[in-house]
Amino acid sequence: MLHTAAPIDRVFIEIGPISIYWYGIIIAFGAILAIYLASKEADRLGLTKDLMLDFVMFAVPIAIIFARIYYVFFEFDQYVNGPWWKVFAIWEGGIAIHGAIIGGVLTAIVFARVRKVSFWQIADIVAPSLILGQAIGRWGNFVNQEAHGGPISQATYESFHQYLPDFIMNQMTINGVMYHPTFLYESVWNILIFVGLLLLRKYNPVRGEVFLTYAITYSIGRFFIEGLRTDSLYMFDIIRTAQFISILTIIVSIVFIIYRRKTVSERYLDAPPKNKKKNKKTNKKKKK
Repeated sequence: MLHTAAPIDRVFIEIGPISIYWYGIIIAFGAILAIYLASKEADRLGLTKDLMLDFVMFAVPIAIIFARIYYVFFEFDQYVNGPWWKVFAIWEGGIAIHGAIIGGVLTAIVFARVRKVSFWQIADIVAPSLILGQAIGRWGNFVNQEAHGGPISQATYESFHQYLPDFIMNQMTINGVMYHPTFLYESVWNILIFVGLLLLRKYNPVRGEVFLTYAITYSIGRFFIEGLRTDSLYMFDIIRTAQFISILTIIVSIVFIIYRRKTVSERYLDAPPKNKKKNKKTNKKKKK
């Protein structure tokens, strides 16, 4: 569908020669809110106050590195002929959320072992905050006019998209053509997951199930939304990488849920081992 509209300026503010972009502001806001919520939940569950902050100090930079490695690996043809420094030119775009998640999970596994805490407990605490951060971060794609779907037909626009706010559809108009706002589809889906995870943890599920539910539900949404996008990474020019990873994640997560329900007794709301010891000592003193 053809349409004419002026896009939102990508620059938030200019300070001399330095430009601060909306994309960075939105991503930073999502990350700060996610860290705050995760820290509050960790404190509520009896973990040390600084645990989440210590974890984030390692997880964020490693996640960004893995997000870039993931993108470069599947788009290697763009970089094989150089210049070599383009591999590190993250400011030109090119990071992948699946790579960031892989980096974050690996960091959490190592961090949990070093700090002698449960990886699954950390993962459960982080999951709702992570999906909320992803929901907010997609609006950075909106400002950049990226991660969108294919062109919208007149019939499709009249049946649904005409009811969306004008500023969204105006921004999804590029060179006169209106595109599917897949950033919006994923953002809304992620917010629904966030609400669902908050409800799930109130039922005190088996430890690890909140995170695994996040992995399954996000992957379901990503699989279908990815099919609409025009900027997908491909594996061997056959299948969209995000769709393959989504299917694999769903299968592995379901297997883990079944296995852990049969073998694990710890629940989401169970206190950390140190707190359990303190509670036992307190109870003994009360009996005396």
